[in-house]
Amino acid sequence: MASSSWQKSSYSANANECVEVRTADGLVELRESDEGDVVVRTTPVKFAKFLQGVKAGEFDHFADPAS
Repeated sequence: MASSSWQKSSYSANANECVEVRTADGLVELRESDEGDVVVRTTPVKFAKFLQGVKAGEFDHFADPAS
């Protein structure tokens, strides 16, 4: 399986619980560093659309405990 190494979010600093991402066989893989055996796979296009939504605030309501 051709893949790149896991890359941790720059927002995580030295924290152990963070999101990591890499490419593998033409897909994008995501995992939480403390749950390394659970991996989410998606296409680069879908991942790019997801990131656009995050940057646009589309998912901000999930961070609101009142929601």
